[in-house]
Amino acid sequence: MIRVERLSVRRRGALVLDGVNLRLGPGVHALLGPNGAGKSTLLRILATAAGPSEGSVLLLDRDPRVPAKRQEIRRRLGYLPQEFGMFPRYTVRDFLVYAAWLRDMPGTRIPQAVETSARRVGLTDRLGHRTKQLSGGMKQRVGIAQAVINSPELLFLDEPTVGLDPRERDRFHRLVQELGRDACILLSTHLMAEDVHGVCADATILARGRVVFHGTPAALDAAGGYDAFVPPD
Repeated sequence: MIRVERLSVRRRGALVLDGVNLRLGPGVHALLGPNGAGKSTLLRILATAAGPSEGSVLLLDRDPRVPAKRQEIRRRLGYLPQEFGMFPRYTVRDFLVYAAWLRDMPGTRIPQAVETSARRVGLTDRLGHRTKQLSGGMKQRVGIAQAVINSPELLFLDEPTVGLDPRERDRFHRLVQELGRDACILLSTHLMAEDVHGVCADATILARGRVVFHGTPAALDAAGGYDAFVPPD
């Protein structure tokens, strides 16, 4: 579902990603690495929000460099960036309708999709509230709801559990496990015990823009754990 070959990204002359190769199919996959390793940049490229400097990306067997293919991919993916904005005067319902519209969802499907995505993150009773009235954790749940509103085949989540309390984190884990039966989910996180060992089939570690490990959580533990590949400062 995701095929990345020799992907490199340069920003102001510096390599942010350096020759990344990655192939992912259905399931929940972890993306790990220290700050500045290139995780958010990789997710932006996979979400078609940015393009590579070198290399190739295929998503659902489609090349996002082709405008028609890129639009088709966008209809079938969900994306939660690490920082996202909301219109403060919009209600939660308004914002989710807008997110569905951006995915080119048929108008007849949108009301039910809004109800379903709100229920999945426990926000049914907040649909009529303006987004500016929400707590940080609730805003994060709205972000997750907009990412899954189209039941995406590709789902990219950048630190999605930040701000969630333990109960909501458990709800999130159940949701991605359910979606991961058919979809390909790439989850950037720093929570090894809860997020990686709890729900992910494998993990990819980036360090200085390069893939330094890819394998199962058990294989990562056997190799010495995260610190074996990214020593602490």
